[in-house]
Amino acid sequence: MHQLWGSRFSKAPDEMLHNFNSSLPFDCKLYEYDIEGSIAHAKMLGAQGILTNEETDSIVSGLQEILNDINTGKTSFNLEFEDIHTNIEKLLIEKIGETGKKLHTARSRNDQVALDIRLYLKKELKNIQKSILVVISTLLNLQKQHTETIMPGYTHLQRAQAVTFAHHLGAYAEMFKRDFERLNDCYKRVNVLPLGSCALAGTPHKIDRLKTANLLGFDAVCLNSMDGVSDRDFVIEALSGLSLIMMHLSRFSEELILWASFEFKFIEFDDSYATGSSIMPQKKNPDIPELIRGKAGRVYGDLVSILVTLKSLPLAYNKDMQEDKEPLFDGICTVRKCLEILPGMLLSLKVNKDNMLKAVHNGFLNATDVADYLVDKGVPFREAHRISGNLVKCCEEKGCTLMDVPLSLYKQEFEGIEDDIYEKIAPETSVKSKNSIGGCAPVAVKSVIYTNEKWVKDNEIN
Repeated sequence: MHQLWGSRFSKAPDEMLHNFNSSLPFDCKLYEYDIEGSIAHAKMLGAQGILTNEETDSIVSGLQEILNDINTGKTSFNLEFEDIHTNIEKLLIEKIGETGKKLHTARSRNDQVALDIRLYLKKELKNIQKSILVVISTLLNLQKQHTETIMPGYTHLQRAQAVTFAHHLGAYAEMFKRDFERLNDCYKRVNVLPLGSCALAGTPHKIDRLKTANLLGFDAVCLNSMDGVSDRDFVIEALSGLSLIMMHLSRFSEELILWASFEFKFIEFDDSYATGSSIMPQKKNPDIPELIRGKAGRVYGDLVSILVTLKSLPLAYNKDMQEDKEPLFDGICTVRKCLEILPGMLLSLKVNKDNMLKAVHNGFLNATDVADYLVDKGVPFREAHRISGNLVKCCEEKGCTLMDVPLSLYKQEFEGIEDDIYEKIAPETSVKSKNSIGGCAPVAVKSVIYTNEKWVKDNEIN
């Protein structure tokens, strides 16, 4: 087997070395980006007079034919050659002859692979953002259906105050909006051209890096050739963003799992998005959210993997950096799958409104409303908090709720309490009263839904 670097060596690589060294089994998926980058590079070389017009046309048409041959299955990759870059170059030389050997002028595989990863990541970040928008739109549609569906809100996994199901779902819409915007910011640093850095020092050939950047849709070129070939910050940043997405998906999945449990019975998964048990006939298992929750750890592992790989590398390129692709590819694929399956599952959920409301009536979720009522009567909040706490303690001793406490008992704690207390602390009144911006009142939630629908429309990706 003849490698691109083989002329300096008197022996062929040991077969075990070759197999261990080879990245083709995983970097083969970069073939379209490798060809896209090579076409742009050839056009730039032609425009600069480094290639003749005939040579440029021959290389470009040859590469386009190779792309078509790969896509249609007419051409396969040769495992004798260690990576996708070598394979494409060998295919080109076979197709157009000696002219194909000129393509590698003014570039190295070091800046070539950095380019391919950036081209791949540019596309995949946009694909993930599209999926995030679908998830947000799904949440917004569910919110519209449940602006009046009252449920317990929790802190410390203890019932805290009444909210609406729409408001709870809206919290995740905000998380996914931030995820979308983080990827926008990451994209800016991905969208920098490394090609032209060559091995590490740049090139003496009179290339036009700005032209190459323009042909490939990059906004800028890297300003240090050593950094250009050794930078994988953008991979780490992308995986960091993906890890945050998975964290949000995992938190949401955990709540869906809890809500679907027999103990909560707030929701029920559709049969088409649940599985059963091989031994217990009654079981309906939330496998999808459980898998999403589990896959969060997998993406975290992808991030840690590349962080540890890069932490002690000297400049510039080192073969260790070949290890960047598999965690990146895995992280991208995992996040996309999780985002893509979520909308269908959410839209098929059965929401048990009665059980949600029943849970609100137990657990003294309106204790804060009692305190707020007293504040409106002129009682300092800290004193109002004490009075409300005393009433809760009394209810626990008597086995009743704050709605059942007789007015006489309320007046023992504070004479100014009137019979309007019962209306003020009712769940429906409590929820509607929280009408500040970002609050759980239906009117406030509907306003945010409108705002977020406009946000989705403004951020649509073609």
